[in-house]
Amino acid sequence: MSIRFPGPGLVFDYVPRSFQIFGMEFTIYGVLIAVGALLGMGIVTLEAKRNGEDQNRYLDMMLISLLVSVAGSRLFYVAFSWGFYKENLNAILDFRNGGYALYGGLLFGFLAAAVFCRITKMSFWQSADIACPGILLGQAIGRWGNFFNRESFGEYTNLPWAMQIPVSAVRSGEVSGAMRDNLLTINGISYIQVQPVFLYESLWCLLLFLLLMAMRRKKKYEGELFMIYLAGYGLGRFFFEWLRTDKLYIPGTKVGISLVISAALFVIFMPTVIVRRVMVQKRAVIRRQRRKRFLDEAEKESRNKKDNLDMEAVMKTEEEARTEDGKQVESDEKQENMKKAEQNVNWENSEYTHIPEQWKQDVGNSPTNSKEEL
Repeated sequence: MSIRFPGPGLVFDYVPRSFQIFGMEFTIYGVLIAVGALLGMGIVTLEAKRNGEDQNRYLDMMLISLLVSVAGSRLFYVAFSWGFYKENLNAILDFRNGGYALYGGLLFGFLAAAVFCRITKMSFWQSADIACPGILLGQAIGRWGNFFNRESFGEYTNLPWAMQIPVSAVRSGEVSGAMRDNLLTINGISYIQVQPVFLYESLWCLLLFLLLMAMRRKKKYEGELFMIYLAGYGLGRFFFEWLRTDKLYIPGTKVGISLVISAALFVIFMPTVIVRRVMVQKRAVIRRQRRKRFLDEAEKESRNKKDNLDMEAVMKTEEEARTEDGKQVESDEKQENMKKAEQNVNWENSEYTHIPEQWKQDVGNSPTNSKEEL
């Protein structure tokens, strides 16, 4: 059956739900989920390599989380659609025709990743930061499976990008009164005209993916990218879920469970991201101020030490100069005394040279003898 976008003039005359290869049937929904998962894991392993982490360990974590998340998303959908499945228990195991809840997959997948990180002693927050861009890319691709399944659309609209789907191709419970009141008949086929919510969500996930890829080098703390992902996706999903007609309701109420979860994710994690980022920046400012004070004190101490060394050098120089002067004076005095002593005992050049030798000794030893006694 065809799917039409009358605003831009796009008409897809034949949009199959599945195809066959060698007699085996493959749903396009499942193929797109698998392609999204493979590309997402490729992004995760590349990011792990960029961060110097073990790529094989991250690949193991993603494979385990993916298997657990598929089972979890199915259980979540069945739990909140029990009114239908309690009468069709065999349909629970029919995985080919949709019936998955993303929040159930995220919850079980993250729990599996947390257990894996605990066992392997990996940091869960760092692992989540590395993994969330890949998860977003997988979501952006996987959402196009809803296009082929003719599901995840919104209420009636006449916007230029409205999507027209044959009413016979969708579940009757998803057709609202406004859609029935505005049925269109084209070539004998009745169409509902609705919001292409799957397209909105796919583009929103792609935008978040680009945002996280741009921020991954500028994050301030471990887990920041993961919390931005949860808050950002919750914000977008809240509005997309508001438009959808195939909501999963809390039992006994008309309150959509995904609507509540989306609001909670945004309310909890967006303030957390902002507060933690502000605190990290303040701590960084405090560290810079402390470092500046430390460097200033070290520089001041260095200057004081240098001044003290200069003063000691000057004092030492002055002391050495005084010592040299003293030695010079002492040397001069000593030389003067030696000259005087030489003058006193120099008999060869004195007037007593004619005195006999024994008298010279007496005269030298007895300074009281005079010339007249001789």
